Amino acid sequence: MKLRHIFRLIQINHVLSKHRLDEFIQATHLLRPLRFLSYLSPYRWTHSTDTPRGERLRLALEDLGPIFVKFGQILSTRRDLLADDIADSLANLQDKVAPFPNEQALELIQQAYGEQSLDALFSQIDEQPLASASIAQVHAAKLIDGSDVIIKIVRPNIERQIRRDVELLHTLAGLAHRFWSDGRRLRPREVVTEIEKNLYDELDMMREAASASQLRRNFENSDLLYVPEINWQLTKTNLLVQERIYGVPIGDIAQLKANNVNMEKLAENGVEIFFTQAFKHGFFHADMHPGNIMVDVNDPENPQYIAVDFGIMGTLSPEDQSYLADNFLAFFKSDYRRVAELHVQSGWVPADTRIDEFEAAIRSVCEPIFAKPLNEISFGQVLLRLFQTARRFNMEVQPQLVLLQKTLLNIEGLGRQLYPELDLWKTAKPILEQWMQEKMGWQAALNNIKKEIPNWAETLPKLPSLINDIAQQAQDGSLKMQLSSHDLKQLKQEVRDASYRSATAISGAAFIIGAAVIKGLDGYAPSMFAGIPVLSWIFGLWGGILLYSSLTKLSNK
Repeated sequence: MKLRHIFRLIQINHVLSKHRLDEFIQATHLLRPLRFLSYLSPYRWTHSTDTPRGERLRLALEDLGPIFVKFGQILSTRRDLLADDIADSLANLQDKVAPFPNEQALELIQQAYGEQSLDALFSQIDEQPLASASIAQVHAAKLIDGSDVIIKIVRPNIERQIRRDVELLHTLAGLAHRFWSDGRRLRPREVVTEIEKNLYDELDMMREAASASQLRRNFENSDLLYVPEINWQLTKTNLLVQERIYGVPIGDIAQLKANNVNMEKLAENGVEIFFTQAFKHGFFHADMHPGNIMVDVNDPENPQYIAVDFGIMGTLSPEDQSYLADNFLAFFKSDYRRVAELHVQSGWVPADTRIDEFEAAIRSVCEPIFAKPLNEISFGQVLLRLFQTARRFNMEVQPQLVLLQKTLLNIEGLGRQLYPELDLWKTAKPILEQWMQEKMGWQAALNNIKKEIPNWAETLPKLPSLINDIAQQAQDGSLKMQLSSHDLKQLKQEVRDASYRSATAISGAAFIIGAAVIKGLDGYAPSMFAGIPVLSWIFGLWGGILLYSSLTKLSNK
């Protein structure tokens, strides 16, 4: 570990000590050897623990920087895992992070437009920020034509802070990979790389604007979700300008109820939005904490979500979509064997995993949970128990799905906050079944044919020439084949089995020949049975069994 990383750990310890979070120092393995430093800190004698612990934790995370603020944001949506006082305090991290000075914000806006005067672009820019988050700060403004917009500005010097903490995370991940028993299976280095990519993506406002535009197109004809329009002419790399939206923050439960919003409908719509994004579009908003969502309450019986902040977006490949949908539906139907088979087929667990053993382990995890009413089942609990069980079967973490898992947990936490009786499973099942029908039914096959016809029109005329080329290469001996690792393993097993069958057959034949030789040695065999030496009987029977075994295995191939 580099010296600067040790200094950073000491700094983290110092910040926790400053806010008198002694219990967190004791609970963190990496900080525990440094706990003696907390007793030397002057803050121990100047700061009391009278301030609520949740507020002290929030302030500590703000002091530690954007990565830690992000962690606090994720935790704030999981009220089923946190005490209420901590969850309430961490909720303020979603859009109430300490802002940077107003003069600096105006200076950054001016720098983005260079020589161009701000008065020629905006008729008004509010100096006080509308919201302040871990990566950027938002100011309300008006365009020359009177349109209401918001200006989102990346925090100054934020990239340096992110680089420092990500470097530390990479070091810790490398140590975990080498020295932690579960390190290789959990793939910490790949997970940190994924987090790093997402953090740097959030710094690029052009990328965020493009993501917002794509999401807006996806829900253009839907009443479920509204996405504000981007002003591309004024958007820069470190500054984004978009339509200003008005609504009730989704975390303001009292205001939603005062507007007679149908809370059950609102919660179910949130689940539908998530599954529609993930499985229909393969492109989803991956930072859906309460600070990024508002509600249009003009029609209380049919409330519409309004999304903001598109810095973290996730994507799913068609293969991941099919695999996940199959898994979810198998869980809904308590078809644990199908879940086990899917894990093996996808390569998430080793190919030699015994399906029956894995099925039994999954059943032992899920049955006690699914014995409860569906609206009492926490998907977070299911994931946690499955994670613990997977350790026995060397199941690897899939970094490309980390965002999806985080978002699903956020959605569940948010949905239960809106409507505690939310039945996540009942809401999601018809969506997934419809998606599977669209992807697997005859209509899907017809759509795929229509989609591929232009490619066929280009490829078919070339087919005779391609076949001739392959035949010529085969005749010349220049045709090459590539085998995947799975094919090589299968070929290796086939060779091993063939060798075993050959050895068995040879041994059986040798025993039969030995029996015949002993029979021919009249007078030299001490024991006889039915006029034949007993040893000939033993050798002959054993040789016959071996030959029969080898022939049976051959016929089963």
